[in-house]
Amino acid sequence: MEVVIVPDAKAGGEIVAEAMARLLRRKPDALLGVATGSTPLPVYEALAAKVRSGAVDASRARIAQLDEYVGLPAEHPESYRSVLRREVLEPLGIPADSFMGPDGTAEDVPEACAVYDRALAEAGGVDLQLLGIGTDGHIGFNEPCSSLASRTRIKTLTEQTRVDNARFFGGDIEQVPHHVITQGIGTILQARHLVLLATGEGKADALAATVEGPVAAVCPASAIQLHPHATVVADEAAASKLKLAGYFRYAYVNKPDWQGL
Repeated sequence: MEVVIVPDAKAGGEIVAEAMARLLRRKPDALLGVATGSTPLPVYEALAAKVRSGAVDASRARIAQLDEYVGLPAEHPESYRSVLRREVLEPLGIPADSFMGPDGTAEDVPEACAVYDRALAEAGGVDLQLLGIGTDGHIGFNEPCSSLASRTRIKTLTEQTRVDNARFFGGDIEQVPHHVITQGIGTILQARHLVLLATGEGKADALAATVEGPVAAVCPASAIQLHPHATVVADEAAASKLKLAGYFRYAYVNKPDWQGL
């Protein structure tokens, strides 16, 4: 696992966007796994700027959704399908038919989960999966004590996650759904490259457990330690509790220029 410590969220967005741009230059139809929330916004903004400047063409890229609320209509402004359309597809010039996501309104939710899991495999797998991290160490919506081998499935959100997400629903926790469809940890680990972005002091404990703690279901994000190509990009605040921060800085400064993330 490589850990890259950056000054702030904007710098983190730039470095991850450049990794995505490099991938798209090499493989224009790459399947990008994307996350929602406030953390990845600097990535999408930086990548959109590269598209506008002509530094990269994202029009042939394919987008795979990490998770979706259950029972929220696709056209609801806070459904993740709507959010990703606004924040990723439209700014990057990616057509709607290049988007893959689970059906959160399906009558048979377990079948919808299985269908999406198969669709990811049939599409050739995710080339780069962008991840955020919850204050409790969750990735996707794999809450603490999720199986490290889990596949795409329905999950019940913890109260803390609903509190964290209430800001997207006008601060009203009663509007936040109780259930989601999420890629499981086992599904996430099948992506070729995992990039976990963490910003803010509130993520410091979870990030320390993820990077330097044991691999344990109580901190689902720690499963990325098992991945052959995992990159953690953290701002100074999120990295503030890393005991090996000095080594991580040294390793990044001295890596070969051609290596990239």
